Amino acid sequence: MDCFAQRRKGAKMKVAIQGVDVLTAEGWIKDATVLIEDGRFVSVDQVSSPNGFDLVNAKGLQMLPGIIDLHGDAFERMICPRPGVNFPLPIAIADNDRNLLSAGITTFFCSITDSYEPGLRSRDSARALIDFILETGKQVLSCNHQIHIRHEEANTKGHEELCDWLTSGRVQLLSINDHLPPLGNQQTLNRYIKGLRQRISLSDEEIKELITQVQAQRHQGREQIEQLVELAHTHNIPLASHDDDSEDKVAQSQRRQVAIAEFPGSIALAAQSRSYGAAVLMGAPNLVRGGSHVGYMSVAEAAKNDVLDCLCSDYHYPSLFHAPFKLNELGLMSFETAWTLVSSRPAAAVGISDRKGKIAPGLDADFLLISPNNSLPAAIVSVYITGKEVARYPIN
Repeated sequence: MDCFAQRRKGAKMKVAIQGVDVLTAEGWIKDATVLIEDGRFVSVDQVSSPNGFDLVNAKGLQMLPGIIDLHGDAFERMICPRPGVNFPLPIAIADNDRNLLSAGITTFFCSITDSYEPGLRSRDSARALIDFILETGKQVLSCNHQIHIRHEEANTKGHEELCDWLTSGRVQLLSINDHLPPLGNQQTLNRYIKGLRQRISLSDEEIKELITQVQAQRHQGREQIEQLVELAHTHNIPLASHDDDSEDKVAQSQRRQVAIAEFPGSIALAAQSRSYGAAVLMGAPNLVRGGSHVGYMSVAEAAKNDVLDCLCSDYHYPSLFHAPFKLNELGLMSFETAWTLVSSRPAAAVGISDRKGKIAPGLDADFLLISPNNSLPAAIVSVYITGKEVARYPIN
């Protein structure tokens, strides 16, 4: 019986991955044996000859730490492929789980928008997603799912419920968002309406009425944010800012002791964020496509100016696997350093580096076996999470 079959039967295994080239924090170890027991790495060396372990021949393959995605919302398209057309969560999120694994993502911070919008990004949708992932979904989801709440500042309804999510341990990352277009900025308004139409079916008049109503809630929303920030720190929930595009916003994030600066607007603002200790997070699609789709700085420029700490999938999972290869191809950093942007650095930014992000004794055995010389997710041969093979693909 192979290891994949044993996993399906729920067997606890002692696994030895043999003959593999391993990317560790210290660099590559060639032709190594990696021992895994009770879901954690035990040793990584070139001399182990284990007894009592299930042996996996990985000769000719490379082992990489599993990808940690701090910000990904492509699952929304699985739920709502067309405006106003929703599919049941079990089929949508289970299918999304397979997409995550095929992209090499082993820990996924499911970025759930908690907005004033009706439909896909409403509080009702957020609640249903959280309930599914933390309850029923545990039986069908293989990727390690964590909850990342993207709270819209102007969403003031149900504040006590959101506070309860933070205090009860249902949320592992909180980001503060403000996508409501400011009054008088027609360009921002048009972009927002275009995005809104991809999620819900509303007339122009209904959209204008929604924006007018929500604008009146801004002041109350800012007061609630301060309580949310305090609760996040009290319960050791990492806090992220989103799209800081001015020095004043970065200063506000510093005052809030933000741990992660998502998508800062410029090199200078990213440097300002890093100066107070925030990790700068940017989207892998930005790098793969050659620039930001909203006109902010490019990942390539951020890397050149040494203001880049972590990458995320943002809206496209496969880009996150390809991005480290692309950074190396462009001569911006070594592959070994680039892979830390999707593994150990995100783990450190969100406070889980004692369990995730590296191939090292004592850490969870989350890793990928890949074929060398292929920068596409098609290179992935196997995906392991806590020592269990959860996906296997043919070798191309």
